[in-house]
Amino acid sequence: MSATPPPPPQQPPYGGAAQQLSPADEKLWATLIHIGGILFGWIPALIGYLVLKDRGPFIRAHTATALNFQITIFIAYIVGWILSIVVVGLFIVLAAWVVSIVFAIIAAVKANQGEYYTYPVAIKFVS
Repeated sequence: MSATPPPPPQQPPYGGAAQQLSPADEKLWATLIHIGGILFGWIPALIGYLVLKDRGPFIRAHTATALNFQITIFIAYIVGWILSIVVVGLFIVLAAWVVSIVFAIIAAVKANQGEYYTYPVAIKFVS
């Protein structure tokens, strides 16, 4: 009998599929990503989205929401700095800074409580 051996089992590329996070870990990472937006702008939201988006629906929703909001705030900062040649631009930058802090804290609290949150002034770039 010269039977051919069975093919090797198919393995997912690059080390396997992403392992799901526990609900506590999802809440922790979502909270940290929202707070990171206060300190570092859109970078924590982008990194969190790219790394954690396949780890659970809760963390995916919060990282996408945070990334959308941080991109929107970044656009407001750019518009404010461009308009700073006129005095109104400084008020736009100040308002964007305050809105960023307040809404990021609200989102972090909601994430820590395990609730979904959508920023009221975010443009939807990423879904």
